[in-house]
Amino acid sequence: MKLGRFGRIAAIASAAALALSACSSGGEGSGGAAFTDELTFATGGTGGVYYPLGNEYANIFNDNIEGLTVNAVESDGSVDNLGRIAKGEAQLGFTQNNTAIEAVSGTGQFEELGATMENIGWIGKLYPEAAQVITLEASGFESVADLKGKRIAVGAPGSGTRAVAEAILGAYDINEGDYEAYEEGFSDARTLMQDGNIDASIEILGVPAAALSELSANADVKVLPLDQAVADEIAETTDFEPYTIAGGTYEFAEEDILTVSVFASVVASTTQVSPERGYEITKALYENADQISLAQGKLITVDEALLGQGDVPLHPGAEQYFQEQGLLE
Repeated sequence: MKLGRFGRIAAIASAAALALSACSSGGEGSGGAAFTDELTFATGGTGGVYYPLGNEYANIFNDNIEGLTVNAVESDGSVDNLGRIAKGEAQLGFTQNNTAIEAVSGTGQFEELGATMENIGWIGKLYPEAAQVITLEASGFESVADLKGKRIAVGAPGSGTRAVAEAILGAYDINEGDYEAYEEGFSDARTLMQDGNIDASIEILGVPAAALSELSANADVKVLPLDQAVADEIAETTDFEPYTIAGGTYEFAEEDILTVSVFASVVASTTQVSPERGYEITKALYENADQISLAQGKLITVDEALLGQGDVPLHPGAEQYFQEQGLLE
């Protein structure tokens, strides 16, 4: 699915179309719809970490919070999830922290909408998410600079991947029109790459990403590193930070891979998730992280729950829990 700038903006607009009305209608939640115990948890595509992690957490919430039902659903990722919460179609969602910051401030990807999302409440940071420029050894690419004029998957229209993909490519003087942009989900992008229909896929994934290990079982995978100057430049102009994927993290990569990273986080509707339920969800999120089977579970700690929050307001329930944990005064 090859789309241009209009397709990206249309997707964001669709996801956020009712952001203001979601915050201005009546109901038990201040300024929004009535609180509910039937929650939809918007996750991500099946080829990434969000979807399996969301299903594991949905089971944890269902098992540990009496009277609450949580159903994890597939989605197009961060922007899509925030839009669903704004419209009342989901009450919980994963998001990159930088995307959530843009949504509540009306900046970045959301600037052209002229609206902010005001019913988004921070539940907490989970783990780092690194941008990974994925290609195959057979391509012969040694640097991101080699991707000029190539076919590149830059993420689904409703994902938070596009902005960092453009930042990475732009730092190597690869701008719109200098490459063929494919706005595919991660799983579809890898299939296209294996079949020779695209040359590279830029994905934001938890480290380590099981999907890349699985891909390497059937193809000679290569992740292109960023130059230090590029990583520093992106860090200065975005909410991403330089991040090193240690050599040996993947069997196919013995050397360190320099890239940039944001944080995967959980947010909840402040108009449909009550303070009591928000407290219980936050408590279960961190106190049952050891039950997560994915490698990212080892990185989820309450001590780092506020990292990357920025201007995203705390959900009242999460605020109560963090006060009890001594994270807030």
